[in-house]
Amino acid sequence: MNSILTKILIMLLVITTTGAFAKDAMPASTTWVGSWATSQQLPEPRNLLSGDDVSDATLRQLVRLSIGGKRIRIVFSNAFGNAPMRIDAAHVALSASTTTSQIKAGSDHVITFSGSNEVIIPAGANYTSDPVEMMVAPLTSLTISFHVPETIQQQTGHPGSRATSYIAKGNKVAVEELSDAKKIEHWYQLAAVEVETYANARAIVIIGDSITDGHGATTDGNDRWPDALAERLQADPKTRSVAVLNHGIGGNRLLQDGLGPNALARFDRDVLAQAGVHWLIVLEGINDLGTLTRDGLVSADKHTALTKRMIAAYEQMIDRAHAHGIKVIGATILPDASSGYYHPDADNEVDRNVVNEWIRASGHFDAVIDFDKVTRDPAHPDRLLPAYDSGDGLHPSPTGYRAMASALPLSLFEK
Repeated sequence: MNSILTKILIMLLVITTTGAFAKDAMPASTTWVGSWATSQQLPEPRNLLSGDDVSDATLRQLVRLSIGGKRIRIVFSNAFGNAPMRIDAAHVALSASTTTSQIKAGSDHVITFSGSNEVIIPAGANYTSDPVEMMVAPLTSLTISFHVPETIQQQTGHPGSRATSYIAKGNKVAVEELSDAKKIEHWYQLAAVEVETYANARAIVIIGDSITDGHGATTDGNDRWPDALAERLQADPKTRSVAVLNHGIGGNRLLQDGLGPNALARFDRDVLAQAGVHWLIVLEGINDLGTLTRDGLVSADKHTALTKRMIAAYEQMIDRAHAHGIKVIGATILPDASSGYYHPDADNEVDRNVVNEWIRASGHFDAVIDFDKVTRDPAHPDRLLPAYDSGDGLHPSPTGYRAMASALPLSLFEK
């Protein structure tokens, strides 16, 4: 009897140990990948929240994921803060809709940081939450709420959210709907959502300006061109594990700061630091070209010098991405001759064509998307096709953005 009992105990021990090893080994078949992200910047004065808005206040913000996963992590940001920022409560839930502050009943989850409900984020830093046991589907809208007990000394945010956020006094992170909330179309202190998903999942980072950020898109409509690309990827079984991270900033430039840091300055944080990035799409340069002559004409030498510096900046990004195993896709600069903001002339159009021909040439980018060709009016190649123009001659409409997304061969992102 003792011999039989011993054998049973040994068998139970083997089963228990094997199960523990299997459980521990399970994460090896999954990975953390960014599913949503946005670029951080110091908001301009007109886009800053008042001190009262960010003291003993709940900020509720909605974001749409690209891919799904079995668990999620939230990345909060104090990247442009000049003092530590304290969050003493944070929750995440499924959105009841994309146009209200209401969350779906029963979907609310507490967000913790090293096991605590509270976190103090150092100045200049991002901070990733603990994993939240929350399974999410692709293209899910999440509502993220957090409470700040003290005034944020210097805010970090993303003014071009094209999404409504909600601000309410007091700690209301778990309230189903913020009926008395102030509405504002910006994101604050929120950098990314990562999902734990299949090990073969990868992310596309798109670095760009307002055309990628979505100027001309519908508020709360999720109809920027990166959104349309995420939908196309989800519709194809071969690419459903590919995420899209929109790192466009309105007014952004390759070479100089504007609305947000220049593309080279933000490259490490917005590209290399993103979870699971495997591809980079670069659509930058229209603001470099436009600002050259916005305040007056310049010499031919300055036109030549600008295009050379822009090309050198592309080379820098390609080299830095390749050093981290990231494939780089170049996107040609869209036509803008009817822009009332830049009033480009023939010399500016020459500059645009010089840069675009370099982008198209072999031996530079790993692949090329010819957005210039996709969006231009065949009768007037220096102008946007009227059907794709949002009305300002510079930014596409939602129809134009969908045409851009449709032009990408999904085969670029197949494993």
